[in-house]
Amino acid sequence: MKLTKLTPVLYTNDLKKSVDFYVEILNFSSSSLDVDSTIAFVRFGDIELMLSLPNDHVPFTQSNFTGSFYFQTLNVMEIWESIKDKASICYPIEDFEYGLREFAIYDNNGYLFRLDRNYRYFS
Repeated sequence: MKLTKLTPVLYTNDLKKSVDFYVEILNFSSSSLDVDSTIAFVRFGDIELMLSLPNDHVPFTQSNFTGSFYFQTLNVMEIWESIKDKASICYPIEDFEYGLREFAIYDNNGYLFRLDRNYRYFS
């Protein structure tokens, strides 16, 4: 068996509001959003997320995802500076004893995103 890609699907009750958050706050890009769409894709480099309205099989009122999405980047300080006043902060940028400089934010649906850079090996 060979897996070639992972695309997380994040549920939302307001597709346009979610796409706007990812594009305007997090600098993702998006293909055009049709008013009748139930899904949209947002992309940042090689990272792709699918945003989806809930369906009959998966009820949704708010994020009940118990983990976090961990993004590795080469410019964590630049990203922090660009979004710290625009997003809901879980914790501000910090250097952790395990060698990562990271921060965490919530998206507009309550999903937790952590962004990091290994500062022991990269300054």
